[in-house]
Amino acid sequence: MTKNLTKINQFIDKSIGEWKSIRSTHTLAFQEFENSTSKINIKHINLTNKKVVEIFKNNELSYNLESIAISIKWQSISDWEENDINEGDETLLIFLPKNENSGIVLRNKGYTESFISSSSYFVDEQNNLHIKTFYKSTVSEERVSFLSTHIRSRFSIIRNIENNSVIQTSHTSEIRNLASLKD
Repeated sequence: MTKNLTKINQFIDKSIGEWKSIRSTHTLAFQEFENSTSKINIKHINLTNKKVVEIFKNNELSYNLESIAISIKWQSISDWEENDINEGDETLLIFLPKNENSGIVLRNKGYTESFISSSSYFVDEQNNLHIKTFYKSTVSEERVSFLSTHIRSRFSIIRNIENNSVIQTSHTSEIRNLASLKD
């Protein structure tokens, strides 16, 4: 029996805001790990935004009123090399619900391989968001959980499609910037 399932729009609404992220990435094939910190800003964007309209066009879809578009911008510092690497980027995600708890996510660029991609998502009985994306040579699986109102946890795994071997895992803790809520 399932009860009190979070709907995707509720999960996204809870995610809106500015977050500080602490991430540990383990690249298993090379037995290397990377630690990074990021400032992440998640916000709703209008479905009529030209970048959103372009994503729908590229996927040969027309939007409907149930679609939800968000922008995720980040600025990160990594310890991957001797000099800390400071990078930033933005990705757009458009959630196309099939029902209250599952559907498809369109992206302007992928998480693992940098090209337009689509993913499947669902919200499970514990209110965790699961996103699975198939790329040309890899598959990415991600689980996002709220540990409290202002703390999120993300776990991701990247597998090789050909032999299903695990290439990389990562764990991220995200803490909401409460000062940003006062703006």
